[in-house]
Amino acid sequence: MKGFLKALDLNAERWALLVFYTMLVVTMAVEVLRREIFSYSSIWGEEIVRYSFIYLAWVGAAAAVKERAHIRIDVVMHYLGRRAKTLLYIFGDMVMFAVALVALYWSFETVLVSAKFGSVSHGLRVSMVWFLFAVPFGFSLMIWRLIQSFLRDVKSLRDGNPVYEGDRLFD
Repeated sequence: MKGFLKALDLNAERWALLVFYTMLVVTMAVEVLRREIFSYSSIWGEEIVRYSFIYLAWVGAAAAVKERAHIRIDVVMHYLGRRAKTLLYIFGDMVMFAVALVALYWSFETVLVSAKFGSVSHGLRVSMVWFLFAVPFGFSLMIWRLIQSFLRDVKSLRDGNPVYEGDRLFD
């Protein structure tokens, strides 16, 4: 069980991204073929693609928090010492954490209102709660990853190690 939880912690976002991306691509391909070959398309295909993309974006945002892969201006970081750099990353994570908590609260409010009134999607006729839940789900994952990042940075600060800056896309 411990091995499963470790694998989940390491790869949860990757697996979710793979599922949503596959759903998006397969459904879009099927809909394009149906439209071009049979001159017929469905509204449910468009909805699956749209909501898969929304989940893809929010889970991807959490994955970016985990890997410190969000776009940032880091010119100042090159001139800071190890300790100051770590403190600046901790400060940034704390600000992002506060914003994520506020956003989680308000996004969950939307889900609760949708559940209260029983709204459904137009094509799939499925409760909108499942689709609106993408935002609080993404912010919950972000909060979890920010907590992990904060603990990792505090450990780096305490041990005197360089702070984790994420993998660089370009040098």
